[in-house]
Amino acid sequence: MSRVLGPLPADGRPLLRLFIAGTSPRSSRTVEAVRHLRDAHLPAYELEVVDLYQQPQLAEADRVVAAPTLVRVSPGPTRRVAGDLTDARRILHGLGLDAAEGAPAEARGRADER
Repeated sequence: MSRVLGPLPADGRPLLRLFIAGTSPRSSRTVEAVRHLRDAHLPAYELEVVDLYQQPQLAEADRVVAAPTLVRVSPGPTRRVAGDLTDARRILHGLGLDAAEGAPAEARGRADER
């Protein structure tokens, strides 16, 4: 079970947390790519950007050992994608999300069974 140090969004929006390492051009490109993915495919999701150098305790709590890493914090279960975060299809699959719905695949499967 993953612990969340920061509060979940007060408005109940699902949460993605992006871990980057510093303010390098690569980190900036990663943030831009993930924001674009969120805006295009997951507009219901809140996005937090965490610099590992500034907040290493969040990386430890979310079991992040490499950057960049994108974590689906909520809704659970927690899912992580690390490395190249420019391929939207790979990211959505890795997070267990459907681009059209933005809902976790686990939740869609349960709803389909009813």
